[in-house]
Amino acid sequence: GHPEVQRIIETSIRRIRAAGKAAGFLAVAPDMAQQCLAWGANFVAVGVDTMLYSDALDQRLAMFKSGKNGPRVKGSY
Repeated sequence: GHPEVQRIIETSIRRIRAAGKAAGFLAVAPDMAQQCLAWGANFVAVGVDTMLYSDALDQRLAMFKSGKNGPRVKGSY
């Protein structure tokens, strides 16, 4: 992510924790989830249901495709 956005997220987590509140973050990337925990987040959500479902379906589909039909296009909706 953009360095300024990362700084704002870090600062926000630290300020929320300093105020005695629980700080959390929705991170769809595992590395961002780990970073938020390192910054002091009490909890992180590590996926969105539709994203997790879509990824699981992509994996299942890959089991049955030979890959000879050209590159797969990854997208949503």
